[in-house]
Amino acid sequence: MRHDAILNVHSNVTHIFGDNEAYDENHDLVELDEEKVQTETKRLQNEYDSQEYARNRAAEYPSTGDQLDY
Repeated sequence: MRHDAILNVHSNVTHIFGDNEAYDENHDLVELDEEKVQTETKRLQNEYDSQEYARNRAAEYPSTGDQLDY
C-alpha cells in the first residue's frame, strides 16, 4: 500500500525499491515527501477497510454468472 501511496503522491516516480528508494524515468533518486506519503497511505488504508464487507460478501457468494450456470 505504501508503494501505491508513493506513486499517487509523486507522479514522476517510475520504480521503487524497498520502502524509501524511489526513482524517476532517468534513474534519478526522488526525494519523498514523507508527510504526504503517510497521509495518502492512511487514505488508502481507510478506503480498503471500508470495503471489508463487500470483500467478505464476494467470497461467500458466487458471481451472478456462476449462479446462472448452476
